[in-house]
Amino acid sequence: MPGRDYFNFYSAGRIVIGSGVVRRMAQFVETWKLRKVLLVTDKILSRIGVVEQVAGPLRTAGIAVELFDGGEPEPSFAVADQAIAQAKSCAPDAVIGVGGGSNLDLSKIVAVALTHGGHYTDYFGFDKVPGPIMPLVCIPTTAGTGAEVSHAAVLTDVSNRMKISTLSHFIRPALAVVDPMLTLTCPPRASADSGIDALTHAIEAFTAVAYQDLDVPADETFPYDGKQPIGDCLAERAIELIGRHLEAAVREPDNLPAREGMSLAATLAGLAFSNNAVAVVHALEYPLGGELHCSHGAGNGLLLPFVMRFNLPSRISEFAKVARLLGEEVTGLAEEEAAERAIVAVNRLRTAIGIPLRIRDLGGTPDQLPGFARKSFAIKRLMLLNGRTPTEADLLQILQAAW
Repeated sequence: MPGRDYFNFYSAGRIVIGSGVVRRMAQFVETWKLRKVLLVTDKILSRIGVVEQVAGPLRTAGIAVELFDGGEPEPSFAVADQAIAQAKSCAPDAVIGVGGGSNLDLSKIVAVALTHGGHYTDYFGFDKVPGPIMPLVCIPTTAGTGAEVSHAAVLTDVSNRMKISTLSHFIRPALAVVDPMLTLTCPPRASADSGIDALTHAIEAFTAVAYQDLDVPADETFPYDGKQPIGDCLAERAIELIGRHLEAAVREPDNLPAREGMSLAATLAGLAFSNNAVAVVHALEYPLGGELHCSHGAGNGLLLPFVMRFNLPSRISEFAKVARLLGEEVTGLAEEEAAERAIVAVNRLRTAIGIPLRIRDLGGTPDQLPGFARKSFAIKRLMLLNGRTPTEADLLQILQAAW
């Protein structure tokens, strides 16, 4: 019998959220008695002073800070090799990731390699990390990926033009510090991409297959539980916050209330998807993003309404609620009409914040689509988690509609 008669909920060990809280970093880690940390970030954040906001309080408390600032968008195997080599040479007591999801993912890979040895490719897939990892702190400077609370880390296999995930509940950070003031430096393009990424997380979590219906044996470990009540609560609140604040965060970068709303939304969406599910949007984005070199958020945002259209017949009531949460006036409409408005709302938001609307806008060609569909369909866990089970032909049709 498929499905389970129970569900799980996982989180980061501790989550601290508040404007300006990064100045208390030393206080948050004092029980660990740290002597040295490796801070994983990128050169831009180092240059504009964001890194010093994290490192300064630690140094003042007598904690040595070694910096790896070679992070890059959609980090490659080569960057992972460099970060791990530096980490091994400095032998830190903890790893701190600062930045967008790419930097935070890289920090997770580093912490796994330092703790368990081997090669990071040993941990690709689900449940390959053999046990707890060294103290890991994740501090987002964008509001989108939810990596500060999630159990996923993604690297890009440049040679095969594919993004590959490590999934393990052991890589959820011991501490997530979410300071919306750090997102004030996030430029509009990155704010848009990360914000639509958070919306994708929340919508996929809310419309996934229910945990009772997940076609996986009850005693088999699996990276996600399927749609479940705690994740649903978090996803609904995230959708509402994003509908209210994303456009303002993109258009008015110094709007702190909008940044605060988006930071909370991204963390809530991260908790929701990393327990419920991500599904076909993400499956399609992995090969598309790897081939066309778009950001993960831009790829997800491009694909989202087309996958919603495919899922709509199986998730009418959920999409009707999504429409309401995004601010659509659906009073008096039949549920089917209200559900359609969810797609309208997402398309309007995409247009307002400047997300690429079509695969051809990224330079994609029609002859690439069958390969994207084939690679996506091979990610079986995401096929099982989708609210409507697709065939490879269905995936190709979605991509053709999005082209």
